[in-house]
Amino acid sequence: MTATAPSIPTTTLADGTDFPLIGFGTSSMKGVEGARAIAAALRAGYRLIDSAAQYGNEAAVGAGLRDSGVDPDQALVTTKIAGGDQGREAAREGFLASLRRLGLERAALVLIHWPNPSRGLALETWRTLIDLQEEGRALHIGVSNFRPEQLQELIDATGVTPAVNQIQLSPALPRPEAVAFHREHGIVTQAWGPLGGREGLSGQFALQRIARKHGVTPSQVSLRWAVDQDIVVIPKSQDPQRQRDNASLEALRLDAEDRTLLASLDLGEDAAWDSREHEEW
Repeated sequence: MTATAPSIPTTTLADGTDFPLIGFGTSSMKGVEGARAIAAALRAGYRLIDSAAQYGNEAAVGAGLRDSGVDPDQALVTTKIAGGDQGREAAREGFLASLRRLGLERAALVLIHWPNPSRGLALETWRTLIDLQEEGRALHIGVSNFRPEQLQELIDATGVTPAVNQIQLSPALPRPEAVAFHREHGIVTQAWGPLGGREGLSGQFALQRIARKHGVTPSQVSLRWAVDQDIVVIPKSQDPQRQRDNASLEALRLDAEDRTLLASLDLGEDAAWDSREHEEW
């Protein structure tokens, strides 16, 4: 990390491990250009890198890590079990294939990407993740896009609570019920889509007004809003300046008026993708 790198705040996983509140998303970053962007993010100070088998870019993530000059043990690389790899043995094989593509001996965090209830394999997959953690192949295990009742099923069946649940979340989709459930159970909330691109958040007047008031970008406002709630964000950008801006939130302080304006942008839970129906492979 260079002397000019931003100071990235941390939260704490249930086991006491420090975990960055600002990570780097990599979906759609592939090939040489993707590897270059990932290396730049690591050199800029990011240490949490989000990837997934489904993104088809784990080789680029591994190349970016090697090219960055950052000690691999200092980078927290996340991958995810794809829907087609769910099941007791298939999840193990899929995860080991991810490690090979990443060029790593272990992952800092592995998640079940989607519950995919039509397959009925989420619990078997979770049991495999528990095994992988016990073997030291995965330092931490969690899920992505699970609703509270889907999380409860895993906890009740195994007694093991996911460390993280990565869900669609932004000022346009604050997901208060899910966030409250996570807090009650010691689960760290991680936001995908924290800039609200799918919801057209950046074009909202309220967000732009707050950004102008503080002399920052709308993206920085959205990220600060989440970090203030101890929610992990994983913005993505291939632009080096935007990468630095997204990780540089320490000078921004949102006040009560700002938070009231942001609350007005809530589209409601029904606007989020529903993992009882939406499935991915």
